[in-house]
Amino acid sequence: MNIFDRNAKRLQKERAALSADVGLYDYLKEEVGFRLADRVFDIKREFKTAADIGCNRGFISRHILAECVEHLTLTDTSATMLEQAQGTPGLQMHKQLQDEEQLDFEENSLDLIISSLSLHWVNDLPGCFARIKRSLKPDGVFIASLFGGDTLYELRSSLQLAELERKGGIAPHVSPFTQIRDIGSLLNRAGFTMLTIDTDELIIGYPSMFELMWDLKGMAENNAAFNRPAHLSRETMLAASAIYKELYGKPNEEGIPATFQIIYLVGWKPGPNQPQPLPRGTAEVSLKDLGTIFEKGGKIKLDQDT
Repeated sequence: MNIFDRNAKRLQKERAALSADVGLYDYLKEEVGFRLADRVFDIKREFKTAADIGCNRGFISRHILAECVEHLTLTDTSATMLEQAQGTPGLQMHKQLQDEEQLDFEENSLDLIISSLSLHWVNDLPGCFARIKRSLKPDGVFIASLFGGDTLYELRSSLQLAELERKGGIAPHVSPFTQIRDIGSLLNRAGFTMLTIDTDELIIGYPSMFELMWDLKGMAENNAAFNRPAHLSRETMLAASAIYKELYGKPNEEGIPATFQIIYLVGWKPGPNQPQPLPRGTAEVSLKDLGTIFEKGGKIKLDQDT
């Protein structure tokens, strides 16, 4: 079952990219792209071939150095955003229009696949992960970020309370996000190993709820679910703004906070040179004896069964 309207999301991205002040709304994606690129640098390896899927306006490529990645392929559904993406000096880049839901790379062709704040709009995330793994070479790595389930919880609850009060029911005005507890199982299901998953929270202040919603539109992060309502009444908007300020605004301070939960993930395609666990039953001591071993300064091999 499809949740998101991919064509609507493509049009939203096109409209945002064609705006004269599009750069004003880069602050969040720029910060997350920088943090994700830093995780690529932490891997002490030179990647010959890499791909940035759902690259937006190049929030990762503008931080990737040629000394780290030799050739980077940028993909996105928005032709205008793809055109605006730039790289660092010396970085070889190739751009192609491609949907994250229909990746078309050759099998075992890439050393690295990266994606920043794009995969939360994918309907078939397990299928997307499987295609990413298929495209990677053995011992290739997948590094990505996406919005987590706690993102914009203040806005979501304020709109729901306002609609309950005014309309007697609620509509989905904020798109659903993936929960962190699901990411690990989806990556395991796709066949990735040596997983690393962590979260970060960015809390950004806005004068009011209206500026937040305006910025979300400028980022092309407005709602793209199929069941999104076509209209939100002025009365409900004003009520939601007052509720937002009352519930989440700090006393004696102007403005309101908005929380963005970022999930970072790293997964490796199995390869012959990766570290392997020792066979079960080959340990020399039990976990209950750790204290004694450490006191004597000894070296141990643990039994996985314990």
